[in-house]
Amino acid sequence: MTLSFGRRFWMVALVFGILALAPIRAGAEGILVFAAASLKTALDEIVVGYENQTGQRVTVSYAASSVLARQIQQGAPADMFVSANTDWMDVLEQDGLIRADSRVDLLGNGLVLIGSDDRVEMGEIQPGYDLRAELKDGYLAMALVDAVPAGIYGKAALQSLNQWEAVRNQVAQADNVRAALALVAAGAAPLGIVYQSDAKVEERVQVVATFRADLHPPIIYPAALTLNAKEGAHAFLEHLKTDAVTAVFLEQGFTLPGR
Repeated sequence: MTLSFGRRFWMVALVFGILALAPIRAGAEGILVFAAASLKTALDEIVVGYENQTGQRVTVSYAASSVLARQIQQGAPADMFVSANTDWMDVLEQDGLIRADSRVDLLGNGLVLIGSDDRVEMGEIQPGYDLRAELKDGYLAMALVDAVPAGIYGKAALQSLNQWEAVRNQVAQADNVRAALALVAAGAAPLGIVYQSDAKVEERVQVVATFRADLHPPIIYPAALTLNAKEGAHAFLEHLKTDAVTAVFLEQGFTLPGR
């Protein structure tokens, strides 16, 4: 039986939302890292190298920063949190749930408009760009625009371009940025707004245009140990700051804060 467009759209969103939010626990001998979904490809590679080098087990649970922060508030046994914006880390710091002296601005990122791999690249989006005309009757895939960092940044950029009101009723909100990426890759949405690092990991999409950094708040990924972090967590956080690890992040589309 052929699925309707609407059913196919929501099935894709549900599957990728569930996969991203599935809880993962570390064994007693390892550490558990809660990390923004956009970090998955780079951090998976980094963890493999670290485990081979040290013998220390590292388990990473990926989801939207908002979801992870709330889980930590509810007592989830994370040893480290890497957020895709400063706001959710600020919340945990105010609640006394992270070690403030361990907090570091680890990475930055950029925001891009993605589409299918046969779309024409436009370069930087200019004032006057008509996103509504590009969408026609299709959806614009974004992470949750009032809770998830990628969605918050994307909404801010569209507001700066005076495009938000024109397209808001066609925005398909996904639980996290990787779920939004998956909607475009699967053909359920013709366009989407994701981080530039996300666009690099999915060969079925391409960058249609980029958003200037001044159109939205700075994209910063802070990392910190939680209040009850196990001893081995500090060593892994220090590892994330090394030149070799930074090179992996840069290769996969991340930037350094302030650059």
